[in-house]
Amino acid sequence: MKLATFIKGENQKLAVQIENNLIDIEETAKKNEWNNIVTDVMQVIEFNQSELKDFEIKVKEAVTNGSAVAIEEEGLIYGPSVTKPHKIICVGLNYRRHADETNAPYPEVPILFNKFDNTLTGHQSEIVIPNVTNELDYEVELGIVIGKKTKNVTQEAALSHVFGYCTVNDLSARDLQMRTQQWLLGKTCDDFSPVGPFLVTADEVGDPNNLNLKTYVNNEIRQNSNTSDMIFSCAEIVSYISQHMTLEPGDLILTGTPEGVVLGLPADQRVYIQPGDVVTVEIEKLGTLTNKFVQESEKVLTNA
Repeated sequence: MKLATFIKGENQKLAVQIENNLIDIEETAKKNEWNNIVTDVMQVIEFNQSELKDFEIKVKEAVTNGSAVAIEEEGLIYGPSVTKPHKIICVGLNYRRHADETNAPYPEVPILFNKFDNTLTGHQSEIVIPNVTNELDYEVELGIVIGKKTKNVTQEAALSHVFGYCTVNDLSARDLQMRTQQWLLGKTCDDFSPVGPFLVTADEVGDPNNLNLKTYVNNEIRQNSNTSDMIFSCAEIVSYISQHMTLEPGDLILTGTPEGVVLGLPADQRVYIQPGDVVTVEIEKLGTLTNKFVQESEKVLTNA
């Protein structure tokens, strides 16, 4: 099943993609007089397998009998497909060829850092390039969304704790990232984690370590790899993190980016994201995420 979030007024609403139709769950529930229907993607993430299957059947039946309410594409505003994760945990240098292009040794354990939910935004949203950076880079990444409370899970059982997967662009201001030994500042500016357009349940994805992933800037391909190049697999990552902290339903794990980032080019060839650029990241089975970039207006500090 493919879940999505769209903006209606000031609220983030739940949608489900069935074939080529994006279904408004709240309006469909009202039309069909469903009781106790969830209208938030974070609630769906907490479903057990039986509840999830019942929900999917109900939505598909509404589509089949013509009682589903489809969302018009015109004027549609996507939200992030994961709206309120308890944690956003990222893995650095997790692709062999990406480590090679940056002349970094392969890590012996996953390199972890975090982002915050101020970085979340959706497909087709316009992203402001902050005036504090001149080196904004793209990073296509496979996102893992945890589906149940997870602590000290084995690698063998780790993927059974995953609800689904999504496409993420882990935007990175390299000049801020490299200013100190701590990467946080370069990773956490507003809207630096577009996610979506879909959250796809694990059963539709299969092996998460055999997915093609690509990045385009203004239709020019920049990244073209496969998740099989990960140093630490998705199962290893989930198991490792769970040995150090409890993972909760809705937690989002960014699993690293492959080769092809601007940072990996020789210094005299680096052209970072510019105002007006359109960046598209896509992952097989998960969907295509596109954002346009604009420059922040002149910053004026105030005492307010």
